Amino acid sequence: MTPFSLDSSMTSMGGVFYPTGHVFALVPSDDVADAAAQALHALGYDGAVRHATPKVILSDIVPTLGDAEEALPTVEGEIVRRMAELAASGHHGLLVDLGKDDAHEVAEVLNAYGATAAFHYREQVIDELVPYAD
Repeated sequence: MTPFSLDSSMTSMGGVFYPTGHVFALVPSDDVADAAAQALHALGYDGAVRHATPKVILSDIVPTLGDAEEALPTVEGEIVRRMAELAASGHHGLLVDLGKDDAHEVAEVLNAYGATAAFHYREQVIDELVPYAD
């Protein structure tokens, strides 16, 4: 598991967090993030799992909303706001590079390790991999 670092390939044309070809999941703690990452590595996702601490989520991902999001809310903006709420309560993030792989295996691992939220970012579609509990 490597540290998460935001780059321009992880944002939409509008600058909002949108890492196409990846799953971004939120888990309740650092220990759970580590255990889930190890399980993903066991499935062959070596080097493709990045860890985002709550501080990194709040300082790097959340600001991608910018001011434009207030005028025209988007699905990706709503997801970033959910990430902000979870990170503010101590949740950690995992960014999993899927390449061309199906997200089904990743979803099973994340659900088994108690992920609170998980989103598969595809071209112009975001699939929610963990049931949303309001």
